[in-house]
Amino acid sequence: MYSINLEQRQYKTYILADSDSAAKVEIVPERGGIATLWSIANQDVFYLDRERFKSPDLSVRGGNPILFPLCGNLPDNHYSVDGKSYEIKQHGFARELPWQVADQNTNDGASLSLILESNEQTKQVYPFDFQLIFTYLLKGNSLKILQEYKNLDTKEMPFSAGFHPYFLCGNKNELEVVIPSQNYQDNKTKQVNAFNGKFDFELEEIDYAFGNLGTNSTSSLDQDRRLKLSIEYDAFTTWLVFWTVKGKEFFCLEPWSATRNAFNTGDNLTILKPSQSHKAAVEYRAEFF
Repeated sequence: MYSINLEQRQYKTYILADSDSAAKVEIVPERGGIATLWSIANQDVFYLDRERFKSPDLSVRGGNPILFPLCGNLPDNHYSVDGKSYEIKQHGFARELPWQVADQNTNDGASLSLILESNEQTKQVYPFDFQLIFTYLLKGNSLKILQEYKNLDTKEMPFSAGFHPYFLCGNKNELEVVIPSQNYQDNKTKQVNAFNGKFDFELEEIDYAFGNLGTNSTSSLDQDRRLKLSIEYDAFTTWLVFWTVKGKEFFCLEPWSATRNAFNTGDNLTILKPSQSHKAAVEYRAEFF
């Protein structure tokens, strides 16, 4: 049986639940439309720094932040449109702005649809009229996020988008990650290296971007927590980023439509014509064993 409940906490929180699988997702529309919690049988799948989440001045570290209209950062945080320079922060603004609830449904899963629209604040850093419609769908051990990106402007609209999921983990030396790529770019050194399927978790930080994806899925196996995760995505996702910090109980396996600096290089950048829209989907699956 599926249900959706609303609780007033620090922020209004929508709780999507599937009682048959004891699965639950918590979504906070006014804090960047973020899913802060995903659990199955009372075991957390997402990591969340709850103390940091309490501060509206800090970016959320945890859950599933939404990246739009860019993934990663730009050199000096600048790019140009029609000869005019704009400054925009890393990962864009969608993860910081309030989203509006558009619809909720419990017919075939627990689903919640949210909308984000351009305004005077967004146009200061991204000079386009747009509308985003995201639908979270919880069903069994699956959390699917359906996305629609609409260009409401009279000119072409470039963008990239993605997610920055934080997965709770145990001993990282017992973590296996399968990424369908043979090479990665180290964001620290900017060097491209061959990938042998292993990560050195003794490093203080790992920040690797994987392109040329061979399949539409990636996965991890946490032997410590006995948790298998998989992420399935469509052709909109062209990059995967793996990020973690030594001593922290999380790793991030992030589906991106384009990599850093795509606004300037054009690589994998999505460009919508006026009145055009683009739909995409990402599905997370979790199984404790």
